[in-house]
Amino acid sequence: MTYNENFRPQYHYSPEAHWMNDPNGLVYHNGTYHLYFQYHPESSIWGPMHWGHATSKNLKDWENEPVALAPDSLGYIFSGSAVVDSLNSSGLGTIENPPLVAMFTYHDPKGAEAKTTDYQYQGIAYSLDNGKTFTKYKNNPVVPNTDKLVDFRDPKVFWDTSTQKWILILVAGDYAMFYNSDNLIDWTYLSEFGRDRGAHGGVWECPDLFPLTIAETGETKWILLISINPGAPNGGSGTQYFVGDFDGKTFTSNQQDEKWIDLGRDNYAGITYNNLPQEERIFIGWMSNWEYGQETPTEAWRSAMTLPRKLELHKTTDYFLSNNPLPELTAGLDTSSPEIKKESGVTKFTDPNLNQSKISFKLPKPLSNFELKLSNTKGEFLAINYNATTKEYSLDRSKSGQVSFSDKFASPLMKAPAIFKDNTASDFAIYLDSSSIEFFADGGSNALTAQFFPNDAFTNFSLATKDEIKELSIIHIPSIW
Repeated sequence: MTYNENFRPQYHYSPEAHWMNDPNGLVYHNGTYHLYFQYHPESSIWGPMHWGHATSKNLKDWENEPVALAPDSLGYIFSGSAVVDSLNSSGLGTIENPPLVAMFTYHDPKGAEAKTTDYQYQGIAYSLDNGKTFTKYKNNPVVPNTDKLVDFRDPKVFWDTSTQKWILILVAGDYAMFYNSDNLIDWTYLSEFGRDRGAHGGVWECPDLFPLTIAETGETKWILLISINPGAPNGGSGTQYFVGDFDGKTFTSNQQDEKWIDLGRDNYAGITYNNLPQEERIFIGWMSNWEYGQETPTEAWRSAMTLPRKLELHKTTDYFLSNNPLPELTAGLDTSSPEIKKESGVTKFTDPNLNQSKISFKLPKPLSNFELKLSNTKGEFLAINYNATTKEYSLDRSKSGQVSFSDKFASPLMKAPAIFKDNTASDFAIYLDSSSIEFFADGGSNALTAQFFPNDAFTNFSLATKDEIKELSIIHIPSIW
C-alpha cells in the first residue's frame, strides 16, 4: 500500500485507489465502525457505483476492506444506510447472530439512459459476518418506484424507540418522504416534508434524521439533514439541516432561515452513525464538491472524507448545530507552543510539519477584524478572514496552488455568517492535512472545509489582528497509514 502520493491526505480517510464519493452505511457493530462509500473500483472518475468499505476500531485508524456491494441486473448500487437488526425482525439472521442490514438505491443505467422515470428503487442486503460480506435479498426491490419519481433515492433507516418501528427517509427530487416498517422488508408510506422549506436550488440527497438534546436546557429536538446539489450558498454542493419535531410519522419544522452544517465548499453528502454505544451523533461527509470533484489534480485516487465530527445542538436566539472533530484524533499527542514572532500586529511562526497538524488559539469577544494566512515558500497561500462589521468569515483559496484545473474551484470566495454561542472567548481550531483544511470557530459553531492543492507544503502561519491571541498551540498528527 502506498499513501505517499502528492496531495495524499495523511490522517483523513481516502481509498487506496480510484474514485470515492458519498459515505454510506455508517454503522457501529461489535466494536467495529464501518465506513461504506460510493466507489468506482476501475477509475478515478465517477462510474458504475459499488459500495467500497473501510473499518476502524477508533474512528482514527482505518483498514481498507474488499468491495461490499457490486452492481447486478437491477442496477448500480447508489447511496444508503445500514442498521443492526438486533431482534432479527427481518428474519434474515438469528437472535444469536442478528443481521447487519444495508438499504441502498438501485440505479438502473439503461432506464436512466432511456429517460424513463422509474429507474431508481430501494433494495436491501444482509451480512452475518459483521459487514464483511453481504447477501442481497432475493425479492428486491423492497421499495419499488410505483409513483415513477425521478431522483428517488438515498435511504436512511433507523429504529424509532417511541413507535417501535423502523423508519425510512427517502428523497424524491427536492423533498423528503417518510416510511415505516416492522421488518425492514415491507414498508408503509407515512408523510412528506420540504416542498415549502429550505433551499431548492438543486436535487435533495442523502437525508438523515435523529434527535439531539440541548445540554444546557434538556430540550430535545429532531434534526433532518439534507444535502443539495447544486444550490449551496457558496456554489455547488452543500448540506442543509432543519430543526423540528418528529412524532414517529411526520417531521415538522417552523424554521424559516436556511441552515448549513458547513459553509466551506468541500463537505457534502454527510450522514451520521447508527447504533453508537453512546447517545451521540458522529458525522462524516465527502470532502469534495460536484462542481469540480472529478477534476482535482490527483491521479491514483480521488476524494477523501472529512474527519469524524460530533454534532451538538445549541440554542441562543435560535437553534443551531455545532460540529467538532472527535478528540480521539489527537488524544495522547503532544501539544507544543510554536516559536512565535510578532511584527506590526502580525503573529507568525514557521513549522516544517504544519501541513499535518491541528492549530488552536483563542481570541476575545467581540471579535475584531482578522486575517489568518497559511503559506509556503513559493508564495502560495490560503487566507481566512473575519469581518467585524458584517460579522462574517471568508475563505480564499484562489492563490493556494493549483487552481486552474476547474474554473469553478477558486471562486466564489467562501463566506460564512458568524454564529456565536456566548460572550466568552472564541475558540478556534484548524485541522490541516496535505490538501485540505477544516476550520472551526467559536467552539465549532462555525465550520469551513476546503480542499487546496499547493505546489509545496504550507509551512508558515500568520494571524493579523489587534486583539491579544491566547493559547496558540500546535499538535502534529502522524500519518494513519
